[in-house]
Amino acid sequence: MDEVSRRHANVRDALARDGLDAALVCGSEYSGFEGAVTYVSGFTIVHRYAYVLIPVEGEPTIVFPSEARYVGEHGDSQIADQQFVDRPGEWLAGRLRGKRVGVYGLDYVMTVRDFAALDGAVELVPWDLEFDHARAVKSDAELESVRDSVRINTDGFHAFREAYAPGRSAAEVMAPAERLFVERGCGRLTMNMVLVGAEFTLARSDTVLGDYCVPSLEIAGPGGHWVEVSRALGTPSAEVSRMLEAYEEYYETAKTALRPGATAHDVHRAVSAGFTERGYHLGHVTGHSIGMTMIEFPKIGEGVDTELAANMVFSMHPHAIAADGRECLYMQDTWLVTDDGGVPLAGLDLRIW
Repeated sequence: MDEVSRRHANVRDALARDGLDAALVCGSEYSGFEGAVTYVSGFTIVHRYAYVLIPVEGEPTIVFPSEARYVGEHGDSQIADQQFVDRPGEWLAGRLRGKRVGVYGLDYVMTVRDFAALDGAVELVPWDLEFDHARAVKSDAELESVRDSVRINTDGFHAFREAYAPGRSAAEVMAPAERLFVERGCGRLTMNMVLVGAEFTLARSDTVLGDYCVPSLEIAGPGGHWVEVSRALGTPSAEVSRMLEAYEEYYETAKTALRPGATAHDVHRAVSAGFTERGYHLGHVTGHSIGMTMIEFPKIGEGVDTELAANMVFSMHPHAIAADGRECLYMQDTWLVTDDGGVPLAGLDLRIW
């Protein structure tokens, strides 16, 4: 409860700063989108969706659609006021009528029927950026959860690596890693893929791996914090070997660039320089904050003026793509910002294994 209360206090401070009456945190069972509800309640969605209402003053409420009475282990919620209603949007409109409400998930998560019920009755303010900034600095308890997820993900990479061989299907190679993730408490919170050419694909049985393999491993451990750790495998081409040189430069640069007071723009420019100077297109964001939702603000990117602070956690994964649009290199690390600079938490050698 101390940790949840700390999170609510941070959210309320941000609400007061922005002149809002309440925060409405939306979550759905889509992997990566359920974590915001878990962050402010302790409840994990396994079916449908849920909302958490946090007023500036007063007790919070968690709201579930009653057409599916079971949407997860309701006893896990550390919010005492639990409401099961036929139409959550109508219930929320009755509670919030005339209020100004910051909504996390307005564009991507809130259901259409609930938006229709709220629109006009409540002033809905998109609040993704502000909510993420309020939770970007991790507590000691959160950092232990992050480190636990990193340990699990790193072990999963080695399970993938040991199963990998040219000619095997992506499903065969990913299966031992997924088995380890489930055994170690990740449940459904995994989103693991391989790259075929420069594109992501699911690890299917009809995808046959060749002499060079690029896995993308993204999981959340029992504490619910997502992390991303992976390395390329096999025999790279001459073009990919050149990309690796840029990766090595990024990795060393990030250790000093990811420091308190630097802006996300500054970090992006510093870590992407080796790729752009070699003429590579970066097909994915250079990095982003990561927590109980897989992708959070701030992003590490052009024009993002958010200043970094100690105990922020970032996933860094420059996606270098060759001019032909086929060859690429994509490796992931989860980094901690400290007073002394960036620390890659996995301790995994940066090389093509």
